[in-house]
Amino acid sequence: MATKQKTASPKKSQGFQGVKAAFWIIVVCFILAVCFFKFFLGNSDHIGANGEVIDGNIWGTIYKGGIVVPVILTLLFTVIALSIERWLALRTAFGRGKLPQFVANIKAALNANDFAKAQELCDKQRGTVANVVGASLRAYKEMEATTGMKKEQKIARIQQAHEEATQLEMPTLQMNMPIIATIVTLGTLTALFGTVVGMIRSFAALAAGGGADSQQLSLGISEALVNTASGILTSWVAVVAYNYYSNKIDKLTYALDEVGYSIAQTYEANHTEEA
Repeated sequence: MATKQKTASPKKSQGFQGVKAAFWIIVVCFILAVCFFKFFLGNSDHIGANGEVIDGNIWGTIYKGGIVVPVILTLLFTVIALSIERWLALRTAFGRGKLPQFVANIKAALNANDFAKAQELCDKQRGTVANVVGASLRAYKEMEATTGMKKEQKIARIQQAHEEATQLEMPTLQMNMPIIATIVTLGTLTALFGTVVGMIRSFAALAAGGGADSQQLSLGISEALVNTASGILTSWVAVVAYNYYSNKIDKLTYALDEVGYSIAQTYEANHTEEA
């Protein structure tokens, strides 16, 4: 009969795991955006007593973008905050050393059948890859101590332990990435909305006619252009952040797959067919 052993639960990464309640990050960013808009951009150093921009001041010009500006600033601040949050979380996930070197060292230890060295490397590296490799190594040892199972079944158990550990870690890696991806689109759409609002004001001034409305015409055009530029900047930052962190997550995933395959192949090469 087969000796049944319960596979040890994989360890979860320790350290900074990311901010789960991203809603509060958005709320804080909104408050900061409103304060920045009202107390800095609308400061008397930038806006005159009659509401005019002082000497073409750039901050005053942005202030003239209107009520859409705080919304775009909220999106921009949120992207910056979540980018910092993702950087801290992924730094923990990658571990202490360089990931390519860690993977190379693990494969070398496996080729030499030095599992004590592989476990030592995991303990030093820490992070997501080290946790998943550690779970696979524990499954490897458990399968060596298990009798009455075919080799293919044991290899499947090792691969299962690897996949379970990977699934445990992946939510941490992907956390808040959908929000950044959403802001990529929201930045552009908000910019378009602000542009349309500004152009409506401009055409309203043209329809009214008269020299007194020339200021309203320029104000509407300024509002449209400011919102366009701000929204494009926000989307640009969001695209760069999303692609950068997606690439880092892909690299980590590839490392997991590479090491998991190596562990399974090592077991297959080191063990003959078992009844």
